[in-house]
Amino acid sequence: MTSFRQPGTVLTDHVFAVPLDHSQPDGEQIEIFAREVVGADKAGTDLPWLLFLQGGPGSGAQRPAGREAWLDRALRQYRVLLLDQRGTGRSSPANRRTLARLGTAQAQAGYLTHFRADSIVLDAELIRRQLTDEPWAVLGQSFGGFCLVSYLSFAPYGIREAFITGGLPGLTATADELYRRTYRTVIGKNAAHYQRYPGDVEQAQLVAEYLGEHDVRLPDGAPLSVEAFQSAGAMLGQSNGSHSLHYLLEDPFAGDELSDAFRYAVMTELTFSAAPLYALLHEPCYAQGAATRWSAQRVRAEFAEFDPGPAIAGAAPLFFTGEMIYPWMIDADPVLRPLREAADILAERADWPPLYDPSRLAANEVPVAAAVYYNDMYVDRELSMQTAQAIRGLRTWVTSEYEHDGLRVSGGAVLDRLIGMCHGDI
Repeated sequence: MTSFRQPGTVLTDHVFAVPLDHSQPDGEQIEIFAREVVGADKAGTDLPWLLFLQGGPGSGAQRPAGREAWLDRALRQYRVLLLDQRGTGRSSPANRRTLARLGTAQAQAGYLTHFRADSIVLDAELIRRQLTDEPWAVLGQSFGGFCLVSYLSFAPYGIREAFITGGLPGLTATADELYRRTYRTVIGKNAAHYQRYPGDVEQAQLVAEYLGEHDVRLPDGAPLSVEAFQSAGAMLGQSNGSHSLHYLLEDPFAGDELSDAFRYAVMTELTFSAAPLYALLHEPCYAQGAATRWSAQRVRAEFAEFDPGPAIAGAAPLFFTGEMIYPWMIDADPVLRPLREAADILAERADWPPLYDPSRLAANEVPVAAAVYYNDMYVDRELSMQTAQAIRGLRTWVTSEYEHDGLRVSGGAVLDRLIGMCHGDI
């Protein structure tokens, strides 16, 4: 183990071996990396553990600098473990280079089936047993909340208390149902953006018109189509997302061409180089007993608002899309292109196992508090409230004060409230 210090904290790196397939504990092993963070003033204190499950899927845990964001609140009473979920960060990687060693697309897809929430929480439970004999607190943000509900379903004995921020999944909702809901929310986010920045209507139209007439490439070689440009709207669900989109649109041209600065900025928004599993497993993370069949692409056809044709012609605003993965993204991104066949196999897979156990959740005995963001663009509020009612004893805080990233931007206020709710102080 390697330890180092930052202002106000002591950090220790851990590596754990876990089975690739938890149904075969003596089979192939992979490594899971996790970083322990404790307040410098409490480094020698016997504190309860708090496991943090990151949003995603496919993203490593945050790399902290001191007691930033929610960590400051957590470190007052917990020893925090930041988990790089399997396949992410410094855990054993799963990307185009490592998956190429498996040979066939069928083998690649089969390997990737072990990287969903059900496997992640079994990793967590094995790690807990190596660190402590006691149940631990768990904090789940976004997809991390989905994982936490899986944890409550399959290994609740490992959890002392649970905090969920923008991450209550629909227990039985299909990907199609989810996208029908979230597309409507994204339409509202677009309308609000253009009301805030009416000049962006023309700016987005000009970019769309240019893209419709030219073969534009991003610096990594990926094509920048109108549809790819629309997908930059994924930022609209963040607290500063509308402002960020405005700044992206305010000066996109250098003369009569799209500027290099604009192309690099768009590439940063669109590339999956840091999180290829996000694209490959985004729809599979909703799948239970049915194939997703590129759900976001199919359901999009039901919403004429996202047809770029009228915007290219200057007849309507260009509506940006949200947190949706489309098959053309796999073809376009150099880090995903070699995995297109495996992605198609995953999209057609129908025998996905359950991710949640409604009967066990109905008998839940773990204290759970959840922040539900009223205007959440990524996790549907109504589905979240249905799930809240299905988990025995869960307390909700529904708020419009924050967007989906409330945990990160609230300076610890969101986590503080959830801790108070679990402890009976609120």
